[in-house]
Amino acid sequence: MRVTVNEETPHYHGHRERLRQRFLEGGAEALPDYELLELILFLAIPRIDTKPLAKRLLARFGGFAAVLNADISALTDVEGLKENAAATLKLIEAAGRRLAKTEIFDRPVINSWERLVDYCRVNLAHLPRERLHVLFLDRKNAVIAGETQGEGTVDHAPIYPREVARRALELNATAVIMVHNHPSGDPAPSAADIEATRKVAEALKAIGVTLHDHLIVGRTGHASLRSAGLMG
Repeated sequence: MRVTVNEETPHYHGHRERLRQRFLEGGAEALPDYELLELILFLAIPRIDTKPLAKRLLARFGGFAAVLNADISALTDVEGLKENAAATLKLIEAAGRRLAKTEIFDRPVINSWERLVDYCRVNLAHLPRERLHVLFLDRKNAVIAGETQGEGTVDHAPIYPREVARRALELNATAVIMVHNHPSGDPAPSAADIEATRKVAEALKAIGVTLHDHLIVGRTGHASLRSAGLMG
């Protein structure tokens, strides 16, 4: 005699559908971080309850953005997360970076300053080490290039004024905005930040290029050395 086994629908299916509907109706703001992450993970791992994994990731890295910014190797160290799911998270991160980039390039920064700050925070605020990123502007103050100029440790990034000046000449830039992150989360400028800003400004001035600002970004916000009157 053949026995038919009735397989019950996993308990999380109804929960997941409710999450999906809330997202479709209210967007990302309708979901807390762990539920948004849970929904993303479902795309890569459809056959398990992804809520516990989402919570483990948030606990391990400290926040939604930090999860997306984590290295593949660090992500796959978390129990239950395989390479395919880690790649999905990195794809979401890459899409966010690309979107932020398209919002500022080839546009005058004076008309899109908030978007420029968003671009800087998306790219730098949650990195585990300090990184110097330089934005090169044309005569209309539109961003023509954004490049990493140096990566350092948890509390220092190398800044080479001559390299910044050389690259500005190569790109025919007329102005520059320096950006770097503070992994500690506090964007307050240090004495070393102020001194490095002065040296870069001098190197650029010698070739007729203006240093518009030096932004420091952290998880708690950002600081502008120009706004703080620290540009010299």
